[in-house]
Amino acid sequence: MKRSILSIAATFLLTVATAQDDVVIYNYGTTTDVSSGQGVVNVVPPSLEVFDVNLVVENNTGSTQFWRVARKRIDTPIGWSDGLCWGHCTDPIGGTCYSSSQMANSSWVSTDAAAFELLDTECGKLKPQIDPDDFVSGVAHYRYYLLPKVGQGTGYVDSVDVIVDWTAAIKQVKEEPTINVQPNPASEHVFVTLNNAEQATMKIVDVLGNVVLKETITGTKKIDVSNFRSGAYFIMIETSTGRSLNRKLIVRH
Repeated sequence: MKRSILSIAATFLLTVATAQDDVVIYNYGTTTDVSSGQGVVNVVPPSLEVFDVNLVVENNTGSTQFWRVARKRIDTPIGWSDGLCWGHCTDPIGGTCYSSSQMANSSWVSTDAAAFELLDTECGKLKPQIDPDDFVSGVAHYRYYLLPKVGQGTGYVDSVDVIVDWTAAIKQVKEEPTINVQPNPASEHVFVTLNNAEQATMKIVDVLGNVVLKETITGTKKIDVSNFRSGAYFIMIETSTGRSLNRKLIVRH
């Protein structure tokens, strides 16, 4: 039976489905159709952890359908794994879920038991779960297919491509907030530049701990230090994420 299923998978997963007007697939929170021929779902993971891709499938065929799903790894870095859940939009537990060990083959098809009734205008939720290898960056390409229940049609109904850019996610994580202070020493003005953070609170404190300036900083801020006494000061910045940065400033008139 397993060999038979894999044979079926190999037959139809080698080509791309032609998008159908009566099937709409979109990323949750959007309304743009990304079914085959319409576009792709591009994902930059929010962090270096396992994450879900939430897809919605609408049945606009005018009749009740019983769909199951399949997945093909078009191109994935070594060491990556993935699972998925497939069920009705109203299913609070996400439908039937499959682990990465159950989907270990590059081409995988769900069993007929995973097909569920989807009335006209109703929707299903397809939730791939991607688990990249923390030590292997790269871009992965997955394709997910809708298939009719056995005996109710041949081939596949439609598909959607998901492209995961793990390289961009790693770059995001590594870009920690930094500040640049120029010139230093300063006599008239100093430019404080905040990098990799949209906004932060900035304080300038003298050696006695007195706050001589407190402002919000975004990008580069020009600060007049002509009225500051000559000596050492500390520029203290706290970002919205709680990250603290400190720099020593010398004012010399």
